[in-house]
Amino acid sequence: MKTVSIRNRVVAVFGGVALFALAPQFALAMDAQLEKAVAHGKDMFYHDTFGGNGRVCESCHSDGGKRPGKLPNGKAIPSLENAAAIFPHVRARDQKLVTLPDQVHSCIAGGLKGTPPAYGSEDLNALVAYITSLANGKKIDMGGKPE
Repeated sequence: MKTVSIRNRVVAVFGGVALFALAPQFALAMDAQLEKAVAHGKDMFYHDTFGGNGRVCESCHSDGGKRPGKLPNGKAIPSLENAAAIFPHVRARDQKLVTLPDQVHSCIAGGLKGTPPAYGSEDLNALVAYITSLANGKKIDMGGKPE
């Protein structure tokens, strides 16, 4: 197989038959799709109560999760800037492996007293994409401490 790049098109030659692919356009579509998911997650973070107690994620996680926040009882909580870089981790109280989607699910059910989006749903994936975007450039430290 021989692959040659020609003006934003990729030509793959298999036994004399050329197949054309629009690789840059596919990459742009993926970037746009991810951008859309992050934007949707951010919108839910700031506005969605998930049918709960009237609070939203932003109620506890200040500045969209970029700064330390406070729980309703006044307890300080860290920012979410490295959250995606430290999950999964083992929860100390019960030794359960917790993923970032698990944590988001738990926060919505517990803190917001809402109905979390279903696992694998577009909404939960978008929230996870938004929180993951906050960790862009952070060092992976599975099991590490929140900053």
